[in-house]
Amino acid sequence: MLNCRWILNLFLIFSLCEHFSQTPVQARSLSPPSCYAPDRAALLSFKAKIIEDTTDSLSSWVGTDCCSGGWEGVECNPSTGRVTGLVLQSPSSDRGIAPYMKGTLSPALGSLKFLEVLVISGMKHITGTIPESLSNLTHLTQLVLEDNALSGTIPTSLGYLPSLKTLVLDGNHLGGRIPPSLGNLNGLLQLNLARNYLTDPIPPTFRTLHGLQFLDLSHNLLSGLIPDSVGHFLNLSFIDLSYNQLSGPIPTSVCGLPSLTDMSLSNNQLTGRIPDQISGLKSLTSLSLSANRLTGQIPESLARLQNLWYLNLSRNGLSNPLPSGLGKGIPSLLSIDLSYNNLSLGTVPDWIRSRELSAVHLAGCKLEGTLPNFTRPSSLTSLDLSNNHLTEGLANFFTRMSNLQTVKLSNNQLKHDISKITLPDELSSVDFSSNQLFGSISAILNNHTSSFLEYVDVSRNIISGTLPEFREGLSMKVLNLGSNKIAGHIPSSISNLAELQRLDVCRNQITGTIPTSLGLLTKLQWLDLSINMLTGKIPDSMLRIANLRHANFRANRLCGEIPQGRPFNIFPAAAYAHNDCLCGKPMPPCKAKDPTKTSQ
Repeated sequence: MLNCRWILNLFLIFSLCEHFSQTPVQARSLSPPSCYAPDRAALLSFKAKIIEDTTDSLSSWVGTDCCSGGWEGVECNPSTGRVTGLVLQSPSSDRGIAPYMKGTLSPALGSLKFLEVLVISGMKHITGTIPESLSNLTHLTQLVLEDNALSGTIPTSLGYLPSLKTLVLDGNHLGGRIPPSLGNLNGLLQLNLARNYLTDPIPPTFRTLHGLQFLDLSHNLLSGLIPDSVGHFLNLSFIDLSYNQLSGPIPTSVCGLPSLTDMSLSNNQLTGRIPDQISGLKSLTSLSLSANRLTGQIPESLARLQNLWYLNLSRNGLSNPLPSGLGKGIPSLLSIDLSYNNLSLGTVPDWIRSRELSAVHLAGCKLEGTLPNFTRPSSLTSLDLSNNHLTEGLANFFTRMSNLQTVKLSNNQLKHDISKITLPDELSSVDFSSNQLFGSISAILNNHTSSFLEYVDVSRNIISGTLPEFREGLSMKVLNLGSNKIAGHIPSSISNLAELQRLDVCRNQITGTIPTSLGLLTKLQWLDLSINMLTGKIPDSMLRIANLRHANFRANRLCGEIPQGRPFNIFPAAAYAHNDCLCGKPMPPCKAKDPTKTSQ
């Protein structure tokens, strides 16, 4: 789905380039007229409503000629001096907070009578409503206001823009129903209203949008049925209705869209069976129907989807048997997810084991016995066999899985010495939690730990050993070693895990003091040191961890004053209970600071 969003953005960029390059050669050779004064006034009114601009785009809006090329984001018709384009996009940033604008959209934008392209996107802090005056822009072909903080409802008047081909309002705070008037936009090619708070059913007036190629209404609160009229969008190549509250069956009319390549209906309340007519989607490459209430068997006709490479049917009520035709069908398949259905597979089907797949997710499919032997393991990048009844096969399981990045084998009954497991070098996420693994933790965490490794969860096993020294340069964000038999102390080199967001070593046998260097983990959001044998005090250096949302020091042998500052003094008292003598808010006051005793 992310690839399709990227393609949409690329389409917009090329459309803008094509639009602004279509200027007559004769006109370019003449001295262009200066900016039309009322257009300049409208732009300056927009600028006046922006109270902060860290993109620094509007600082170039000086002088009287807005068509000189010096006003960033402004494009004009060189023959008339009228403003035809306003494109302001926040540049991406690798340094955290991206540049933004703060303010509101001026109604004066509706005075730019010859505007054809209006793009104000990624500004994050542009609030207020979409001006009704935009309905005056009768030449407008592209309206893109994505990733701002606009609120209110979508103006009904936008449905009366006769030239509009692209309407993108995703990533705002818009609510209410989708105005039925949008069905008047007969020339609309792209409609993206995703990531808002839109409610009610999809308007039946959408049936007139025959030219639609891209439809994204995902991540809203839409209810009701998926309209049969979606099957009339014969040019549609992308549809995403995921993360709504849509109910009822998947309409069979959808299965007759010849150009559809990407369909996601996941995370709704859809019921019934997957239509047998699904094989009619001859161009389909990606299908996600996960997290619905679909029942019955996976249709045999699915095997006839020659171009399908991504298939996600997880978290439904689909049942046995799997169609036999899948063994020879779906020749392009690269990624499959059948997790958490009513499937009782027993073993991984041969047609999955023998294919050159990049992702196999079969969590909760009642797999038993030995881990599967994949015949083409080097192609795998993601593997999830969690929540099954697997018992053995770890010894050489990762041999030849040279490209594996994510593995999840949690909640099985795997019993193996973890020190004899060799993990792939490219691995970024490993979850072995809730098994019967034993041996030393140093097999996974040592001087050779890969800098790619970001997520480690080996909690709820019987792993022993001590915490190793952590070298610099590690990228680890989650480290969960809880509920094992790990002993020793927390090394001061824990501070080298500078990216760490979650640290859980609860229910072990860790001794010593909490190192002051723990306070250098300023990105930490979750910390659990409970039910160990830690002594000393909680160091004040931990007050530097400003984003900590959860901390638990319960049931140790800690003593002394709890750091008196947020967030430590507002965590519940239960987070500090059952220690030797912790005191200070939220626990009882420390004796030395008891005002009744200091006054005597």
